[in-house]
Amino acid sequence: MSTALASFHLLRPWWLLLLIPALVVWWLLRRGDDASARWASVIDPGILRALIVGGAERSRLRPHDLLLAVWLLGILAVAGPTWKREPSPFADARPPVMVVLKVAPSMKAADLAPSRLVRSVQKLSDLVAMREGASTGLVAYAGSVHLVLPPTPDKDVVVAMAQALSPEIMPRPGDGLAQALRLAGDVLREAGKGGSILVMADGVAPDQVSLLQDAADGPVRFETTLWAAIPPSRMAAETSLRSAASAIDATLDAMAPDRSDVETMAARLDRATVASDVAGEGERWQEAGYGLTPLLALLTLAWFRRGWVLGS
Repeated sequence: MSTALASFHLLRPWWLLLLIPALVVWWLLRRGDDASARWASVIDPGILRALIVGGAERSRLRPHDLLLAVWLLGILAVAGPTWKREPSPFADARPPVMVVLKVAPSMKAADLAPSRLVRSVQKLSDLVAMREGASTGLVAYAGSVHLVLPPTPDKDVVVAMAQALSPEIMPRPGDGLAQALRLAGDVLREAGKGGSILVMADGVAPDQVSLLQDAADGPVRFETTLWAAIPPSRMAAETSLRSAASAIDATLDAMAPDRSDVETMAARLDRATVASDVAGEGERWQEAGYGLTPLLALLTLAWFRRGWVLGS
């Protein structure tokens, strides 16, 4: 109860200004209904009290009193009273993911047919199709880092942009994973919807491992997964990816020959931190004014009482 009282506020408090004209109109109606006030200027007060009948009934509820109650409740309802939050209908049903794809010459190796890069794009295509409606962004890196696409639910655009990438179009060869992770984290933070980062790479340069911890630090830490674009048989000998995963506290998985890894990856990404768990994003204040409408309807029914409209 104390939490609700502390959180209580009005979404549209300026509507309370209507209370002023409502009270003025009620006061004028109340005064006009007072017979003694109308005759006080022409009849002696002592005689007037004897002439006025029904004075004892003045304390009863009058139509304009009920009208004031309807106005007050109506103004309070449109002012938007609220004290608790609810998920926004416009929030993403699934958390977004930023895919960080390595586009270096080593990704042209054919130990994953037809090549490591093509297999990575195929896995990405299967992944976005399985996560229908979820937003996916894309960062490409080699020696330089580039934001290819901010998070979007359009899976066809994501796949088309990934298929257009090749080592030949990258400005510089090399490995810029740390900078790529920093860029992906910045994009997710600016979007304010939570999410996770998925790295698709076949290895990490030694100089990058020491930079990864700084790249992963920030106001919000995003869950990160390294999806190794190498045959599963080589995972035991691949130490650079293991060291990189340890540096940023990421999960390391190998690409499987079937779709089992895609299903596992989709389930993991769907469990990633959502916006409301990060900073209350993706939520809105629940409108409570609608709860006053039944009471307003009951009060309005009094106008069907015989003589009340004329009596007002």
